[in-house]
Amino acid sequence: MARFLFITPIVFFIILPVYFFFLKGPPPLPDLDYNEWWGPEHLKEKQDTSVKPFQIAFSELAVKDLKDRLKRSRSFTPALEGIGFEYGFNSAQLDGWLKYWANEYQFKERETFLNQFPQFKTNVQGLDIHFIRVTPKVPAGVEVVPLLLLHGWPGSVREFYEAIPLLTAVSKERDFAIEVIVPSLPGYGFSDAAIRPGLGTAQIGVVMRNLMHRLGYKKFYVQGGDWGGLIGSNMATFFPKEVLGFHTNIAMTMSPAATLLEFIGSLYPPLIVDPELADRLYPLKKRFAFILEETGYLHIQASKPDTVGIALSDSPAGLLAYILEKFSTWTRPEFRSKVDGGLDFRFTKDQLIDNLMMYWATGSITTSMRLYSENFNSKVMGWKLDEIPTPVPVWALQAKYELAYQPPCIVKFKFPNLVGTTVLDDGGHFVAFELPKPFSEDVIKAIGEFRKVAKKSQKTDL
Repeated sequence: MARFLFITPIVFFIILPVYFFFLKGPPPLPDLDYNEWWGPEHLKEKQDTSVKPFQIAFSELAVKDLKDRLKRSRSFTPALEGIGFEYGFNSAQLDGWLKYWANEYQFKERETFLNQFPQFKTNVQGLDIHFIRVTPKVPAGVEVVPLLLLHGWPGSVREFYEAIPLLTAVSKERDFAIEVIVPSLPGYGFSDAAIRPGLGTAQIGVVMRNLMHRLGYKKFYVQGGDWGGLIGSNMATFFPKEVLGFHTNIAMTMSPAATLLEFIGSLYPPLIVDPELADRLYPLKKRFAFILEETGYLHIQASKPDTVGIALSDSPAGLLAYILEKFSTWTRPEFRSKVDGGLDFRFTKDQLIDNLMMYWATGSITTSMRLYSENFNSKVMGWKLDEIPTPVPVWALQAKYELAYQPPCIVKFKFPNLVGTTVLDDGGHFVAFELPKPFSEDVIKAIGEFRKVAKKSQKTDL
């Protein structure tokens, strides 16, 4: 027994780290079909590769049906006394939200707002993909560079509306301007959903890459958060020669080496994390408690998305409560204790309902949630993509209240060419939506740094 107690710490602190950090090689890159067909089979015979203008439209019939449903909502179970959002969306708040959506949300005005940027659709691998495309007009000597902006769940392209004008603004202080391409992910908003299983983040990365090729870009920058962050990571892994740089506001790796280092760091946090940031990662007990408490939705959506999707597709009240609860807690964890969920802290009702309309008007909540099932399964997890490093230049924006934090020394397991990080003392999970100015400034800064890295690399090659 004494020998066992002596050997155990040696294995944990010496042998395992040596194996994971120095001896264990990365797994092979899985083979993907870069032309895999996700739409109806009959469309294969006559593929339409044209790019067509598109506008969002809320029909009078659809608006009337929505208002009727909002006004005919049943009485909701009263919230427990003294409770905010700890049990989920506080039902005492629902009536005000539903009345606003039915009576004060100006559907035509919001439709005009949502159509302020040029929008298009094009069929990629059998799916009509909706995207916003804004190209700045630039003076001579200024290069226009393409940036693919990727959203997640329960967000949409709406998250970027305040940031788009900032990102595409032309400045005398730099020799480049940014063209943004902002697609609705397959199965989200106005993009088609796959009609057969298997469209996970890696496959969506292929669709997004093929979309960029369709638009004439063989090389481009990528920005992503939430699912968009994982899709961007997968794109950097599969297409390192095409992704010029990857900016993410959720820089993470779930590799065994990263997990092991987190556990070792818990014994002495300064070993891996700056003291002033240690509370974002430790104590692990607090972190795991938060994960257990806040990821019930993930387990449901990863196992039975269609079941909950039926309820949310039929009830706008249910959809509102389900989605806005995430905008509360994921903006600030302490908003769980607020009766109103703190939803008006950074967002207006119009902004949040705009995002709801992306799901309700398109009936896409079920297909959006299926992405969890397509990603959290034995096949995809068995690929171990987090264990495959990518040489793509990466920049991490780390908001204070993001759902998870990892220090650079861990992030570098996946992204060894981590050019830089920006640590915000503000902001939550929906940072582009919540803080569009700091977000946009950071993306622009990152692209500038990526360009410097590329120029240095060219000089070295010469």
